[in-house]
Order: sequence, then C-alpha cells, then structure tokens
Amino acid sequence: AAGMKTTLLVAAAGLLVGGCASTTPQAPDTAWTLVWSDEFDKPGAPDPAKWTYEEGYIRNDEAQYYTRDRRENARVQHGNLVLECRKEPVKNAAYIPGSTDEHTRRPGGDYTSASLTTFGKAAWTFGRLEIRAKVPAGLGVWPAIWMLGDNIPKVSWPHCGEIDIMEFVGHTPGLVHGTAHFAKPKNAPAKPAPKPGDVTWDDTHLSSGGKLPVSPPPSSDFHTYAVEWDTQHIDFFYDGKPYHRFDVDDAGLGADNPFRRPQYLILN
Repeated sequence: AAGMKTTLLVAAAGLLVGGCASTTPQAPDTAWTLVWSDEFDKPGAPDPAKWTYEEGYIRNDEAQYYTRDRRENARVQHGNLVLECRKEPVKNAAYIPGSTDEHTRRPGGDYTSASLTTFGKAAWTFGRLEIRAKVPAGLGVWPAIWMLGDNIPKVSWPHCGEIDIMEFVGHTPGLVHGTAHFAKPKNAPAKPAPKPGDVTWDDTHLSSGGKLPVSPPPSSDFHTYAVEWDTQHIDFFYDGKPYHRFDVDDAGLGADNPFRRPQYLILN
C-alpha cells in the first residue's frame, strides 16, 4: 500500500576488546573492555562523529534507494536507532541515460531506505562486536548488521572480506544467518571433505556460514547479535548462543588474509 513502512530498530551497538584468544567461544561479558559504543540516546540524527551514509543504488540490484541524512529513513528516537524503508517515489541523483551500471542505470524507483556505516570513522581488528536490534518481517526485507574491510576502495569485494553478524531474509522468517565471505586465498590450507557449515563455493567467492532456526521468529522482539573475533576464529552468537565458527586460516595463511585487517560496521 502507498506509504508502507518497514523498520529496523537498533537499541545499542558496541565493540568490546580484551580477553585472550581461546579455542572455545567466550561467554558474553567475559574479560572484555568497551572501546566503542553507541547507545542511541540523543534524539534526532545519528551521531555524525560515528556514522556516515551510503547513498543511492548500492549493491545486488536491490529495490531501495539509500538516502543521506534524511530523518524519514534514519533517526534516533526513544533510545533506538530507526532505519526505515518507505514505499514512495524517489529519483536517482546518479542516473545516466543508457547506462548498464546498477548504480546509474535506473532513473529512480519506489522505495527509500538508509544504510549507516562507520567507514572512515571507525574500524577494528579482533574483539567482540554486539548489536541489540529488532528486525522487520515480511517478504522482500533483507536487513543486515555486517562488516567490510576498510581497504575495499583499494582491493574491492570480496578481497576486502565481509563478516555478516546478522542477516535476516524475509522469506525464511525462522532463520538467523551469520556468514564470513572472502576471495579464494592464494595459499589456502588443505581441508578435509566439506561438512555442513564448512567453506563453500559460489561463482565469485568463498563463504562460511551458519543458519540458526529460532522460534518465535527474530522479528517478534529485540535480540542480541554478536561475533567474537580473534586471530584464529570468528564465532557467531544469537542471544549468547554460539551457532557457527569460522576458522580465519581458511581465508589465507599470509598477510593478505582480510580477517587479520580492520573492518568497519554497516547497518542497513
């Protein structure tokens, strides 16, 4: 219907570092020191010292046009960051007639939304990153809490690496997804036969992910999504429950491993 709204609510985002590398996931709040956080307690615009915006048609030929610094799509209210997708006409400021590029080929569309990132403001290597959020429900929605290597302008995706702390896909409402994506490493370690959750191929990159069935669905309330990331592993958590472990060495044994470099945070 005209004026339809779909909303991602984020109650708090934080990065904690400390503790020691371990062979088992650490319990939440164990030996961590808070080094960065946003409690979204100041109404109005998201804190410009911490957040910037993606703008336009960005990736995957998705239907929404991301706006910059527009309160209808991104605002802080009642102690939450609200990211709101709205069904409304929008013009593409980057439109180029005759273009075949996904960023510039569409004159506009029917949906606006927002994508906030810490690119150029904050990035981290190793630690525990946790976000308390409530996801929207419905076919077509694809909210995500995720990270990309801050060297993406230089090396491009997937060489920069990607950590999906949470993806929620509307057509599978009872699943939470957590995934690491990366390029095929030059010096990948030999691996045994694939097993569920192990590294898998698609046409462009490698990934290692977990899918956690949850009931009631995560759209019913706020939940805490987290990763614990050290030199050897990335562990994925839903409300303190670990459900997937990624071995960092699977992305390469040398200095070009993207999971031994800084990554920045994205909320969209």
